[in-house]
Amino acid sequence: MKKFLILLMAAIMFTFPIQSYADLAEGDMIVTLGENLSAEQKDSLLGEMNAPKDVQIVTVSNQEEHQYLGKYVAKSLIGTKAISSSSITIAPKGAGITVKTKNINWVTDEMFVNALITAGVKDANIYITAPISVSGTAALTGIIKAYEISADKTIPEEVKQAANQEMVETAKLGDSIGEKNAAALIAKVKEEIAKKKPKNDAELRSIIEQAAKELNITLTEEQMKRLIDLFNKLKGLDIDWNQVGDQLNKAKDRIPKFLQSEEGQGFLEKLKQFFISLIDAIKSLFS
Repeated sequence: MKKFLILLMAAIMFTFPIQSYADLAEGDMIVTLGENLSAEQKDSLLGEMNAPKDVQIVTVSNQEEHQYLGKYVAKSLIGTKAISSSSITIAPKGAGITVKTKNINWVTDEMFVNALITAGVKDANIYITAPISVSGTAALTGIIKAYEISADKTIPEEVKQAANQEMVETAKLGDSIGEKNAAALIAKVKEEIAKKKPKNDAELRSIIEQAAKELNITLTEEQMKRLIDLFNKLKGLDIDWNQVGDQLNKAKDRIPKFLQSEEGQGFLEKLKQFFISLIDAIKSLFS
């Protein structure tokens, strides 16, 4: 089934000269291309991305797809060709992450944002595309590798693996509770972890339960256990949780379910009261 095709990139083979961070500025772009694309497909995707003629290109191999996704999905589902592509454009400092996709049918924009924040990516505009409809689960590592070039920094291997696992787990959860719900839940839990720094499974479970309650989501015990395992893994890594919280705050408007959370509802109530007060003030002018 198309939904479970895993044809996107899993890592990058650097076949072109690599620029240093000093050479990259706001608005500069890096492109990743699957090595099994035809020349015509490559040209078409570069045009779709509005890539400049001298854009830096890195190539994604199917071997790397298996390397980074083999732990989380069946090898038979990863496939034998790397065809997906992406562009990473440097955004202004403090802008946060934006993601847009085309021909991606399983992993949502919000899921990409969540996982990229876990990996430490910030201030980047990302576009993910493929010439045919694919699931999207393997795009993350290629983007992370390209980001490493743009930011001139190395993201620890275990953090990359965790980000891949997070995206796959979120997509699987989305099959049961809805993709928007799954992305919002993961974002909310990470935000609370950044604030509260849970010390044990009981505290972590409490955070997940509260987040699910606020978003009106019902989890099975199996789903709860998988989430506890995932977040325990994330907690054990060298992740800057202050940065995670900051980037999630910037991304809230890109996670629509936020408006249904307790915090989001509070904002809407304040907005509602403002307009009521405004209307009352106008009425008083005519009374």
